[in-house]
This record gives sequence, C-alpha cells and structure tokens, in this order.
Amino acid sequence: MLALRDVLVSYPGFDCRYTLDVPRGSLCALVGPSGGGKTTLLSAIAGFEPVAAGSMTFDGVDLLPLAPARRPVSMLFQDWNLFPHLDAAANVGLGIRPDLRLSPADREAVASVLARVGLAGMDGRRPADLSGGERQRVALARALVMRRPLMLLDEAFAALDPGLRRDMLDLVDALRREHGLTVLMSIHTPDDVAGLADSMAFVAEGRIRAAGPPAAILGSDDPLVVRFLGRRASGAAVSAP
Repeated sequence: MLALRDVLVSYPGFDCRYTLDVPRGSLCALVGPSGGGKTTLLSAIAGFEPVAAGSMTFDGVDLLPLAPARRPVSMLFQDWNLFPHLDAAANVGLGIRPDLRLSPADREAVASVLARVGLAGMDGRRPADLSGGERQRVALARALVMRRPLMLLDEAFAALDPGLRRDMLDLVDALRREHGLTVLMSIHTPDDVAGLADSMAFVAEGRIRAAGPPAAILGSDDPLVVRFLGRRASGAAVSAP
C-alpha cells in the first residue's frame, strides 16, 4: 500500500498537505482544478519535491530518505521526455541502463515491452517518425521496463485525442493488472477513467478534499467538485448559455 500521512510540501505563502491510502495493485485517479496540487503530490512521491513533514511509505518502506532513483517508482509525464536523437529501442533502454550498455537479455526485454505496447517492429524509429500516441507508448514502455511496482502518470495522455486517450488508459489498466502495478494518475477528464479506477481523489487548494469510489467523488456536492465538473449541486448538468 502507498500510505501518505499529513505530507507537507511548502512553498512561499502556500502549503500543500496530503493524506491518502492507495492499496497495492489498484488504480487511483487524481482529479481537480489546474494548480490544485496534483502534480506536486506526484512529484513529492517520486522524490522531485522536498517534503517538509509527514510520512510516506510504500509496502511499509519509508520513501522519504530515498533518492528519486532508489524509490520503487516510475513516472510518465505529459511531454513524454523522449530523446529525439535516439530511436525507440534506445529511449526504452534508458529505463534499464542510462549509459545504454545493454546486455542481450536487456535488449530482449526492450523488444518484448515494445511489442506489448503495440510497437513491435518500430524499435528503430526516432520520435520524429512516430505519432503522438506512438511516442507515448514508447514512454510507457520505458516506465514498464524499469520494473518498478509504483507507476505515476502526470496528465500523461492529455495531449491525445479522446479515442486514443481512452485506448492508452485501457492499455495502462491492462498492464497494471498483468504486472500487479499500483498506479496513481492525474487526469483532467475524470469521466474517461471513472470506469477503470478503483478509487478517485479530488485535489484542490493543496489538499485532498475527498477520496473514495469514483461515483462518490463525481457525485459529490462539495462546491469545488461541482465547479470543477461544471454541474449544479443537485447533479444536473449546467445548461449552455
């Protein structure tokens, strides 16, 4: 289980505090307004943001003393972070060895994971020769080949068309189940993940204001949830002017 207890990330004039449980092997979606603290939460778990107080454990292991590279975490970003001069296989191979001194077994693992995300035969293509969806699949393959049990996705599919975004979410869900991954993802289109997520957390004003089943969160009458979803407190959609 990923367990956060009163985790404090402090900025000048603004504090973020998080308490959240994510069971092992589950998918938790983080939703909420832009600037509400979703990326800060993911970055703190990954070790990219300093934590001033509180506790953070995964399967009973204290994450806070661990450097980012030593945490059991892989992270996907919206901008993919692929190196344009490297082909798909090399970009994935970085997840195994940053110096790309790959053994035959490593190269086999890279080819296998590329095939699993639907990119068999594309290992020699550079990012410029791939579509947006294919580039995101390369980034996902790199996260998988790292074999870390906790996967974080920060609006990873926001730039994709709705149909392709749903395909990628379905793929993440399938891979999560196959590999027993715990997945925590931020997403600005909660309806896309409502049927896949085991739980949902609404993040706003630097706090997790509510966490629970997706239906409960999306049906909440919390004014911030209502405003974020663009509906009336009764649950009725707001009519277009």
